[in-house]
Amino acid sequence: MKRNAQRLSVPEGEGSAARGNGAVSAADCGLLLIRASVGLLLAGHGAQKLFGMFGGHGLAATGRGFAVLGYRPGTLYAAIGGASEFLGGLGLALGLFTPLAAAALIGVMINAMVSVTAAHGVWETHGGLEYNVCIAAVALAIAAIGPGRIALDRPFRWGRGGWRAGAFALVLGGLGSAVVLAV
Repeated sequence: MKRNAQRLSVPEGEGSAARGNGAVSAADCGLLLIRASVGLLLAGHGAQKLFGMFGGHGLAATGRGFAVLGYRPGTLYAAIGGASEFLGGLGLALGLFTPLAAAALIGVMINAMVSVTAAHGVWETHGGLEYNVCIAAVALAIAAIGPGRIALDRPFRWGRGGWRAGAFALVLGGLGSAVVLAV
């Protein structure tokens, strides 16, 4: 029994932030990698909508596209969607207000699924919702797990993740999406 307990114990220098030893773990670095890659890509996607950066069309053209999808006034909803992606992505990447950033990304991904991608099935090759599901799942997981030690949220209680942070992100993202879809 003692031998099994030793095998299951975490080696010195490894483990999560919950151990409280102050060291940055491989998990913290992995969370940073996920947060930075997903967050910065989504911030760039929002910048395409808002500012026309990275080959995007900018707010006016994106607004016209939103109006075609039934979001009126299109420019307002394009600004909301673009700001959710831009600010939510930056927040996720920096580990800043992580549950709120996750909620913004979850909400915009739910809207994208309902209004565009769900009609095309699951797979991205047919314009389906697989990309949106993955982004929403990553955002929810980061909110629930917490952003890790390499995050600006570290000194704050919401920077530890947990059931409350995950539920907050999911409920707020879902409610925000429901409001936008209902209007």
